[in-house]
Amino acid sequence: MDAQFVDILRPYLKYAGDQEITDTARLRDLGLDSMREIELLFAIEDTYGIFFPEERMVDRTFETGGTLWKAVQEIRGATQAAAS
Repeated sequence: MDAQFVDILRPYLKYAGDQEITDTARLRDLGLDSMREIELLFAIEDTYGIFFPEERMVDRTFETGGTLWKAVQEIRGATQAAAS
């Protein structure tokens, strides 16, 4: 995960406080609920210029910081490949 991604995540994790957000940080445990998940999704899409396909909008994608970052990276790669 890059620093920008962590900065995007932090406002949506009401229990994160000042603690480090790692690849294994469970997002639900840090306060990500379904409403914040949607807002976070929009923020990620706007920041990275991507669109989350419906099949990626499942609980396992939002399980940890790492699983969400992996999805972002894969979607970015597919978006860049399609633009080439």
